Amino acid sequence: MILQKDVLRATGNVALKTTFLLQIGFGTLANVTLFFHNVSPVLHGHKQRPTHVVLTHMALANLLALLSSGIPHMMAAFLSNPLSSLGCKAVYYTHRVARSSTLCCTCVLSTCQFLTLIPGRVEWMTLRRAPKVTGPSCCVCWVFGALTSIYIPVNVTGAQNMGNYTDTQGRWFCSSSIPRTGIGILLSCLDAVFIGLMVWASGSMVGLLRRHHQRVQHIHTPKGPHSCPPETRAVHTILMLVVTFVVFYMMNLVFTFYITVFLDLHLWLIQTCNVLALCFPTVSPFLLVLRDPRTPRLCS
Repeated sequence: MILQKDVLRATGNVALKTTFLLQIGFGTLANVTLFFHNVSPVLHGHKQRPTHVVLTHMALANLLALLSSGIPHMMAAFLSNPLSSLGCKAVYYTHRVARSSTLCCTCVLSTCQFLTLIPGRVEWMTLRRAPKVTGPSCCVCWVFGALTSIYIPVNVTGAQNMGNYTDTQGRWFCSSSIPRTGIGILLSCLDAVFIGLMVWASGSMVGLLRRHHQRVQHIHTPKGPHSCPPETRAVHTILMLVVTFVVFYMMNLVFTFYITVFLDLHLWLIQTCNVLALCFPTVSPFLLVLRDPRTPRLCS
């Protein structure tokens, strides 16, 4: 029985590590592709659209999140020494800033798309200019993430042995003290504000498109079974992006809450949290690139 438990534990650890490494590899490739895909208009002398600016920042934030999470695992796999205390502080701070910027930029993207769809009434004309400030808004996201993550260097320390109940490879990874309740509540509230804005913008877009199609369905006839107006396609992409983010965020939040409340520091729980945290940075660039009309279609 003990041997069977050890085998299952070893198999689970290998599966988690393999998943983590695959996430980092494919996610890095996809985000690099997304970055150059949206920077290419500038390289060809054209002006970037507001959504391209936001997606450029999102790709950079996703890339930093993946690489900063992958550094401890890569060092554990290929080097003989774990990260120092200073290295742990830098890596965790970078990851937290990148994660916060990803959340903020996703919120900017959904809000920008909603404001683009607003009917051109006089009372909305000021808001319709908002997409023109997407670049500064994304820069504010980075500054916001840097300021709200300032507590990281205090809580994070070098790799330590986490006890007999954990895998011996736990010594390779950075350790952190549980943040104060006030900080945790504040960060959760900030995340809730961004997620609330994303859900509100997404719901508003669905309502706008539904009313629009009800008004014009007697005028336009579909060109084919797969025809879809550009604005509808863009909204579908944003909706899929928001749903993907919310699902993975809530799953990660459940594991984080369990670890924080019950002080359960088993290595597999921490690694599962890391895998869930990196699901969105890995999946979102594939979704954005494949849904982009500029991407060549290999099949109908």
